[in-house]
Order: sequence, then C-alpha cells, then structure tokens
Amino acid sequence: MSTWSRPKNRRRSGERRFRLPAFAWKRMGASLVALAAVAAATLGVRSLLDQPIERVAVSGQFQRVSPDEIERVVKARARGAGLVSVELEGVRRAIDALPWVDAVSVQRRWPRGLVVSVVEQVPAARWGEHGLLNTRGELFVSEARHIPNELPQLSGPAGTERIVAERYLATQGRLVEAGLRLSALRLDARGAWEIDLDSGITVRLGRRQVDDRFEKFMATAAKLIGQRGAEMAYVDMRYTNGFAIGWRSAQRASKGERRHA
Repeated sequence: MSTWSRPKNRRRSGERRFRLPAFAWKRMGASLVALAAVAAATLGVRSLLDQPIERVAVSGQFQRVSPDEIERVVKARARGAGLVSVELEGVRRAIDALPWVDAVSVQRRWPRGLVVSVVEQVPAARWGEHGLLNTRGELFVSEARHIPNELPQLSGPAGTERIVAERYLATQGRLVEAGLRLSALRLDARGAWEIDLDSGITVRLGRRQVDDRFEKFMATAAKLIGQRGAEMAYVDMRYTNGFAIGWRSAQRASKGERRHA
C-alpha cells in the first residue's frame, strides 16, 4: 500500500501570487506623505479663513421687521463659529422664524462678515379678529398688534385660510372692475359663502354652485347696486331662477323683493 501527499510548498492550480517591487512601496509611501501634507495644508487654510464674524450687513425694505433684531438673532445663532464653520442654513431658519419675515438669504462676506437679505410679508387681508394673511393665503400672524384698517376681513373655520384667500383674490378683481369693493368674505361652518361690500350690502352665495351664482350676481344684481345701492341691505343669489333683494327701509325689508334673472 502506497501513500502520496502534496508537497507543502507546491502552488495550487490556478493560484497566483504577486509581490510589489520595492519601488512601488516607495511610491505608495510618497503618496501617503503627499496626502498628509495636502490634508494638513487644507486644515491650515481652513483655520486661516475661519475668522470670527465681526460684521453683519442686513438689507431689505423694512416696516415691521427690525434690522437690529435680525442682527441679534444672527449673533446668537452664530456664537462661537467662524466665517467658514458657521451653519448658514441654521442662521437662515432662525431669522425666518421671526414675525413678518417672508424670505431670507444669508451669505458669507470675506473676510469676517455675513450678508443677510430679508423680504417682509405683505398682508393681503385680515383673518378673523387679529390674524393676517399674505398674498399666498398663508396665516403668518395670528395675533397682530397693528392691523391696517383698509384690509378686507376674511373668516372661516380653522384650516380654510387658503381656500378663503383664493376666493377673495378671484373675486376682488371682478368687483373692482364693476366699481364695487369687497370689505369682508365669510365661509361658515356649513360651507356657505357671504360677501360684504364697502357700501354695507351683503351678497349671499350659499353652499352650492357658488361660482355660477357669483357670475349671475355680476351679470344682473351688480348693475342694480350702481343704481340703488344706497337702498339695498342684501342680495340673495340662492334662487334657481333669479335673486332676492332686501331693502333698508323697514317697510320693504320685511318682505324683500324677488327678481327673476
């Protein structure tokens, strides 16, 4: 009986071995040294550029926003950071959280400053008693201290700010073209719409076919307001084949007057 064993130092079939020549090891070492030098240089440059922030330039057209307040927010948010290490997005968010701020941009100004550009909110309407809506229908102040009296008053259930604002923006222009001005727009909990004109007349549009009823108002009843608006208390557009007018005089307001379209 005979036995056979593979020599220990014999290579397996298909096995390859590689050995880097000495010059390759030297080249790799030189590369690592070069990378380390670049990294050190980069850190040195960063340290040199990361100077303390000494100046904050604030630009914009300000009526409600205080540039001094913006500067205080920037300094508080950037405290301890240099011009390179400061987190610009964090500074921007902190400023954006201030009342009456609509848009913000923050940029570095070498060697030791920041430039802040601010756009204020533009109020388009009041919301409820103390809120303000911007032109996008967003409630940006819920408890305003100073509310311009000339702004129309919009109201509706919580969460309907944008819907009410969109109808206002679509309605106001048409009324102005007819020589009328909207002073209030209401959406009640049942989904019914009413418009108050600055002449004291209320236009009742109801819950259904609101757009069609408004168009019918513009084509018919709006013309009567130009003729007898001082005598009218309301216009009710919730009729299929016409509309009703409520008169200010006690004699006629009790029964109103029905007109066919």
